[in-house]
Amino acid sequence: MVDVGGKPVTQRTATAEAFVRMNAATHASILAGDLPKGDVLGTARIAGIMAAKRTHEAIPMCHPLAIDSVKVEFETDVAADSAGRAGIRVLASVKCTGRTGVEMEALHAAAVAALTIYDMAKAVEKGMEIAGLKLLAKTGGKSGDWKA
Repeated sequence: MVDVGGKPVTQRTATAEAFVRMNAATHASILAGDLPKGDVLGTARIAGIMAAKRTHEAIPMCHPLAIDSVKVEFETDVAADSAGRAGIRVLASVKCTGRTGVEMEALHAAAVAALTIYDMAKAVEKGMEIAGLKLLAKTGGKSGDWKA
């Protein structure tokens, strides 16, 4: 693990995204809330928040961080892709005041929220696709601000 003890404490933020692609009927069922496992987006939001808080348990070289806030949001009106599949965009934003960044926490939150959508809807469609996991922006720290 990298020694961050000598680094200054600064406010740090990161935002990441992922997309879940599915057929229109699955998309409609998620939005209607009538899938067998219940509230897909509410559960995915909680899963993403929990994932951000526990990133250090899943990614071996990540430091455990005292996170100030995690926000997981969904855009459900994503345009259909070239195959005509509907989409849900997962946006995860993490903020902390510390000595190391929260990029991995934001990425982990977006990934786990997307996986949760898949898990909760797989009973009606196994062919969903998770794509486009990436960091959109980060602020703070020695390397400063960055935007995709």
